[in-house]
Amino acid sequence: MIDSLSRPSRRVRSGPRFLSAPDAVALIRPGDTVAIGGSGGGLVEPDLLLRTLGETYRETGRPADLTLVHTTGIGDREGGGMDHLAQPGLARRIIAGNWGMAPRMSEMVIENQFEAYNFPQGVMSQLFREIAGGRPGLLTHVGLGTFCDPRLEGGKLNDVTTEDLVEVVELAGREWLFYPSIDVDVCLIRGTTADENGNISLEQEGARLEMLSIAQATRNSGGMVIAQVKQVAEGGSLDPRSVVVPGICVDVVVVHKEQRQLVTHDFNPAFSGEIKGALSHLEAVPFDQRKVVARRALAEIRDGDVVNLGVGIADGVASVAAEEGWSDRFTLTIEQGLVGGVPARGVIFGVATNPVAVLDQPYQFDFYDGGGLDITFLGFAQIDVAGNVNVSKFNKRVVGTGGFVNISQNARTVVFCGTFSAGGLRAVPGDGVLRLETEGRHRKFVDRVEQVTFSAEQARVRGQRVLYVTERAVFELGESGLRLVEVAPGIDVRRDVIDRIPSGIEVAEDLAEMDVAIFTDAPLGDSWRAAVIERSASRSPVPPPAANNAIGADGGGALLDGTGPAR
Repeated sequence: MIDSLSRPSRRVRSGPRFLSAPDAVALIRPGDTVAIGGSGGGLVEPDLLLRTLGETYRETGRPADLTLVHTTGIGDREGGGMDHLAQPGLARRIIAGNWGMAPRMSEMVIENQFEAYNFPQGVMSQLFREIAGGRPGLLTHVGLGTFCDPRLEGGKLNDVTTEDLVEVVELAGREWLFYPSIDVDVCLIRGTTADENGNISLEQEGARLEMLSIAQATRNSGGMVIAQVKQVAEGGSLDPRSVVVPGICVDVVVVHKEQRQLVTHDFNPAFSGEIKGALSHLEAVPFDQRKVVARRALAEIRDGDVVNLGVGIADGVASVAAEEGWSDRFTLTIEQGLVGGVPARGVIFGVATNPVAVLDQPYQFDFYDGGGLDITFLGFAQIDVAGNVNVSKFNKRVVGTGGFVNISQNARTVVFCGTFSAGGLRAVPGDGVLRLETEGRHRKFVDRVEQVTFSAEQARVRGQRVLYVTERAVFELGESGLRLVEVAPGIDVRRDVIDRIPSGIEVAEDLAEMDVAIFTDAPLGDSWRAAVIERSASRSPVPPPAANNAIGADGGGALLDGTGPAR
């Protein structure tokens, strides 16, 4: 990182210039490092600027060889967002917190068309603050023992990516990861309103993300800040409490009058806090295998818990809680900076109906990284015998970690949620049992995960409680690996579970049946919730590993390798 005081500046000193989108992106030079704000589903995404940049490159071949940096997945999975820039030669290097919202860009990673890195979403968001403050980089424990650790993969995603951008350091008797700062030449951010002086407010947006940190990082790197907004107000007319990015950090403003709040909504005031939406009008979760997972996972939340929900099947936990009328018994949060409310599902995950607070994303991750979460619910793509989890790279797909590493590494209890198999699975709940009609083509329980996004060994050292919830079985992280602890009613444990997972997984001697109420198409009810809370009141965290606690030791459970008793 070049000393910002000695670096030439591209700052516009006469105040912000109001330009068209083509004129704005023309200011980006070949070889520039461009930071891009936004999140999936169009959330605070500078969509017009991204589309115009892609069109300009397609027509002119400029600007080429860019380094692109973004914190979250940006796109709609249908060609929007970062996929506008998925063109050979446009990017030389991309450093991203998530890749899953831009499938074509993800394919180009596998094709080795540019250098590609994936670092945790929280690391990326916090790194912009370090750059803004002129500090050398981010020092954190987040990523230790995962694919971000340089002793594993260092966040590198393909064969052409060779430079190490993260290192292990020792300080105060502990190991840490150090993610160095980078110089930012241009950033593309978004707000709702800009006044004539360039002050930016986000009153109609569903989150704030790290718009301020990106702008400050770019400004203090000597770079140029380009902001997309929906409308312009008279200079000095904005409520100063609503200004998120001050005009002193803004060089160019581009007005996009057709700017939508999200790809699915022109504007929903319940997402931006202007009204309290009626939770009774939220779409109900169909009674199917995914709802079974959400219901079983919900049983782990205690009154007063601070909860994080991940994208995918785990986000159904919020919807089931709303259906049952329990949303006010605990506080749901999501990493984009929202506290309270009911997080949305699907492509617009990242907003919530009726949030009680909207924080800048880096501060949300400060809270997460410091241990503020009681429990989190996250998805999984692969789980191995040791209990490691992969969500980031599998089956020749690059999805990326998003906030998964920050969250799974720091919550007191971690509940991984997903179906037992994938690809055509049909497991039908009803009348208190689960009927397995069609098994999935792809096994998700494997001998060894392709990439370590969650380290079971590190979790045991930290003393975390870890569960793996599927529609037919529940596992926990034991002292040496996975342990099967519950099986759904109606499921043949040998045929439908044991014979479909790798050998070496322990079966609990007190193997239990999952609650039949979960498999009944009726409200769970307050009495059910009270009962499950009472049953689990005495639970304790998983203890750190001990040498004589290995599977197969005296008093241990049965092994699923043919040597233990059948279940």
